[in-house]
Amino acid sequence: MEELHCIGCGSIIQTEDTSKPGYVPKSKLTEENEDIICRRCFRLKNYNEVTPLKITSDDYFNIISEIGTKKALIVMVIDIFDIEGSLIPQMPKLTNYNDLVIIANKTDLLPKSVKEPKLLHHLRKIIADNELKPRNIYLMSAVKYKNIDYIIDEITGYARGKDIYIVGATNVGKSTFINTLLKSYASSEKDIITTSFYAGTTLNLIKIPFGNSSIIDTPGLINDNQITNYLSPKALKVVTPKKEIKPKVFQLDSKQTLFFGGLARIDFLEGEKTSFVCFTSEFMKIHRTKLENADDLYSKQVKVLLTPPFENEDDFPLKGYTFNIRKKNKQDIVLPGLGFVTVSGIIKVKVYTRSNTIPYIREALI
Repeated sequence: MEELHCIGCGSIIQTEDTSKPGYVPKSKLTEENEDIICRRCFRLKNYNEVTPLKITSDDYFNIISEIGTKKALIVMVIDIFDIEGSLIPQMPKLTNYNDLVIIANKTDLLPKSVKEPKLLHHLRKIIADNELKPRNIYLMSAVKYKNIDYIIDEITGYARGKDIYIVGATNVGKSTFINTLLKSYASSEKDIITTSFYAGTTLNLIKIPFGNSSIIDTPGLINDNQITNYLSPKALKVVTPKKEIKPKVFQLDSKQTLFFGGLARIDFLEGEKTSFVCFTSEFMKIHRTKLENADDLYSKQVKVLLTPPFENEDDFPLKGYTFNIRKKNKQDIVLPGLGFVTVSGIIKVKVYTRSNTIPYIREALI
């Protein structure tokens, strides 16, 4: 029998083991078997029911390294809300230095006041600092179809008939981007690829005809520095923004603390009174308290007032990192996978995030 693949996640179709990827009951297989979808993708699409399955980093790199044997165009999709966490600096080496373009997705989440030239300027610097040399960088919103026609023209021009591989970390919107691309190109209203904000939706290569080329969806790389990879589905819904972010502004004196649920914490240790402008999901609850009360509040209220994490979920150990910000221009305190906080002035802060994710400071994006 010819090897079949799920059109939703790319898994090889099998009828023997319900616990493994690609399971389909024998009764659902037909002679045509066109656009076949596995049980996992069917339940995810229709009932939002998640069967957790993740490929390992070794599996991911083995799959992606196959691209290096081909002449191809690599389209890396990154999350504008988590730029550094969604970049994959090793991608050129993995793909034998095939041509690369970068799509910065989810621009609909940023305030409308953001100026695109300034945003692109910051993106180019961050991308260059990660030693990536793309042919071009594009801003887009896959869910809003922003710039999609222009991007189609650009990537087909760069591809020149070569296959187009869509790569990226988990949860950057790769599959949504592909669906938008296909629907815009073919004037279709039907999603081809299974989409979800849960990691591990796409499990193998999915090849789709596209003009003189093919578009190939790839699994998402699970980046250890993304906090979203350690969250429950319930917590994920809280930290994932759904609409344009309205910044929350806190005027802080030194010796005050901000809690981001129970997932992160910023202690303002030294400096004159200043604004902490928080760019996080609209569902994220931010609590202010005195630094002297912070430890006691956390120990008593994590999973109660400070959520997520929620009751009956695993403990979420936090580790602190101290930063002396000595630049007078605005800087971002980045909480990987949660968002960022813009500050200005000469200040000292201690930033707590999950023990194996590392916060950092960058020039303000906005």
